Amino acid sequence: MTLAIDNRELVARFLDVRGTTDALAARLSAEDQTAQSMPDASPTKWHRAHTTWFFEEFVLRGDPSYTEFDPSYRYLFNSYYEAVGPRHPRPIRGLVTRPGIVDIGRYRAYVDEAVVRALDAGRLGEPAARLVELGCHHEQQHQELLVMDVKHLFSTHPLGPVYAERPADDPSAPEPQAWHRVRGGIVDIGHDGRGFAFDNEGPRHQVLLSDFEIAERAVTVADWLEFMADGGYTRPGLWLSDGWATIASEGWEAPGYWRLVEGEWTTYTLAGRRPVVPGEPVCHVSFYEADAFARWAGARLPTEFEWETAAAQRGDRRGQLLDPDRVHPGRAGSAMVGDVWEWTASAYLPYPGFAPAPGAVGEYNGKFMSDQHVLRGACAATPPGHERLTYRNFFPARSRWAFSGLRLARSVA
Repeated sequence: MTLAIDNRELVARFLDVRGTTDALAARLSAEDQTAQSMPDASPTKWHRAHTTWFFEEFVLRGDPSYTEFDPSYRYLFNSYYEAVGPRHPRPIRGLVTRPGIVDIGRYRAYVDEAVVRALDAGRLGEPAARLVELGCHHEQQHQELLVMDVKHLFSTHPLGPVYAERPADDPSAPEPQAWHRVRGGIVDIGHDGRGFAFDNEGPRHQVLLSDFEIAERAVTVADWLEFMADGGYTRPGLWLSDGWATIASEGWEAPGYWRLVEGEWTTYTLAGRRPVVPGEPVCHVSFYEADAFARWAGARLPTEFEWETAAAQRGDRRGQLLDPDRVHPGRAGSAMVGDVWEWTASAYLPYPGFAPAPGAVGEYNGKFMSDQHVLRGACAATPPGHERLTYRNFFPARSRWAFSGLRLARSVA
């Protein structure tokens, strides 16, 4: 990460990011912010507190003038930083009814004021300023997680609560699929050092690619309905062994949040349960489902290196990013960044020469480079400005509560 330190700009950036989290949470009641719908999700209240803890732990703790807000929060709101110390178990974060959302709001305000004072007074040198910038991007990650987790929580409610009212979407069919040929060769992959990036986006290195084709748009709901109608969830030959075992044990017969209502497929959205929209990218599918669909379609998933190379040729086109009044993908188009994260064929592994940062903050990404798959792009819950072509998102193969979809690729003979 390269950061030219300008404290005024950094203060403005910090306050803007913090304000976005507060705005996302403001639509929720205290009860909404406390509940936890599954072990992989976290309560909104926890996201608000943990992102605050990050600044307190990694930025303010080294400032001799800072007084800790509440020592118990170091245990309650640590996520996975073993070097910091013990922490409350993730699967039962929803049982932490105290502190409540008012106390969490006070905590956020207290830390915000301390960070701004330290920046204004020039007490934070370049390493600490870098950590403020990292903390802002960390909080934007949690804004996306907050939306994902609220959607999962609300989907379990028998009445399907509404987070954001919005008009119905265009029900027309998608544009026909087309293919874009990409010439292979030796290509540069990874962040080039200009601006911010997470450590797992580098070092920049070279990869040899063969010629390939990549789909012009993501796989859509209409495409997925054809897959289902052709027995896609009942044909073992399409599935990886672990994928077949997963759909059998979980009873999956459609993407996450889909349900038949009076003979028609519907999906839960943050605007309530609605009929599926043919022209939207299919969303909330696991790596296993994405891989099976690609095999059914006579194609495959792109590697993350193919994806990055193809995306770089498309310039700055963006699909739907986070809009709190929508929080839902747009119509499938040619942009490769936005709407849904796209599964790739690549395992989440370190790039050649990767080394985590020293100290506890080095636990941020590297420790998860096992049994995960890479997704590229961004989604309708990704805050604008947080997306990059080199961004490497990652989830286990069976995960599908993220806004995850896919784009097809084909090898060229």
